[in-house]
Amino acid sequence: MKIAFSTLGCKLNYAETSTYERGFVAAGWEVVPWTSQADVYLINTCAVTETAEKKSRNLIRRAHKTAPDARIVVTGCYAELRRGQLLEIEGVWRVFGATEKSQIISTVVDFRTLPEGPSLLSGRGWPESSAGTPSSGTVFGAFSSGERTRSFLKVQDGCNNFCAYCTVPFARGRSRNIPICEVVKMARSIAAEGVKEVVLTGVNTGDFGRTSGESFLDLLKALNQVEGIERYRISSIEPNLITPEIVDWIASGTKFQRHFHIPLQSGSDTLLRRVGRRYDTALFASRIDYIRQAMERPGEPQVFFGIDVIVGLPGETEELFMETYRFLKERIRPSFIHVFPYSRRPGTRAATWKDQVQDSVKTERVARLEALCEELHAAFVSANRGLEETVLWESSVKDGMMGGYTGNYIRIERPADPARFNTLERIVID
Repeated sequence: MKIAFSTLGCKLNYAETSTYERGFVAAGWEVVPWTSQADVYLINTCAVTETAEKKSRNLIRRAHKTAPDARIVVTGCYAELRRGQLLEIEGVWRVFGATEKSQIISTVVDFRTLPEGPSLLSGRGWPESSAGTPSSGTVFGAFSSGERTRSFLKVQDGCNNFCAYCTVPFARGRSRNIPICEVVKMARSIAAEGVKEVVLTGVNTGDFGRTSGESFLDLLKALNQVEGIERYRISSIEPNLITPEIVDWIASGTKFQRHFHIPLQSGSDTLLRRVGRRYDTALFASRIDYIRQAMERPGEPQVFFGIDVIVGLPGETEELFMETYRFLKERIRPSFIHVFPYSRRPGTRAATWKDQVQDSVKTERVARLEALCEELHAAFVSANRGLEETVLWESSVKDGMMGGYTGNYIRIERPADPARFNTLERIVID
């Protein structure tokens, strides 16, 4: 049997898809490219924006056109939020929601014993735009494989915050986590494949411990002891969950890198309060300051800060946008800004608000923040030139050059040398 995969969205989805792939290979199936003829197509969808949902639908139709007799399986956030819509698309055979992911492999492998035609997987399916959330007692452990140097390791799922603009609590359920012992077991499996770097992923990673009574710091300490893994990164952590204890421990000399990905969403306290974020700009700035004081010393590399910002939240006037712009440019000066235009999501509180921002205004503001990002990133790289850092060389080669990232996430290129692939090397940033 042949199966093809396609994934949209976040690192969490890619970790889950990779885990499905390993399961089907273990069951004797052959994984083929997405554009090939297959018996089953599995699409891991995203619903963070209207565009992501449209891409998901297009992938389904493309797969059905490629192989009209194939069975199409859909999972991911769009599958949880819009199950009914998906079942109406020709070719869709099974839809697996947030709490049904662990059943995908066994169900699909045994598909010849199951009924023909579209069907809900037995179990609970939530109606579209439900005010409830999926049952949160289960969490599907996952990690990515196939790339020699880096793996994404899922440690947590779901969120309890219910921010006004966000569908994640509806799509992925309440915050829950994989016990530390199971995470360590997956990290050891990753190390056995020769991977040197692990990126911890989750919906609200710093909220780890909700279901096991453990702490995020305990998790970091346990992972730090796994032999074979040389570097760790935390993919995203809420500013209010970055405690001084976590920062002090990382700064004490661990495998965790000078690299933080922190969602800000807005630099306006007015908008942060309105959408229900659990911090203000003063707390956010204080966390950045604390990390820099703990981890930056003269003559040593600076900390990389990647900051998420949503442009055009309902009620964002030009004045409020400029509060965000000035906060980024003058106060925290991050290394990179991940800019997202606000997308109106059915079922969220913000979707009902009357003061929506015009798309043309969002586009113009996105462009301004992207220009600021280029300026800040160039300044960050310039400030690190001439300093020593460690780079992990990747095995991909383009135009005779290999590349890799330093601990503080600066891209470095050198002439390709296969003997150095997947190795750590001290270099001078130039």
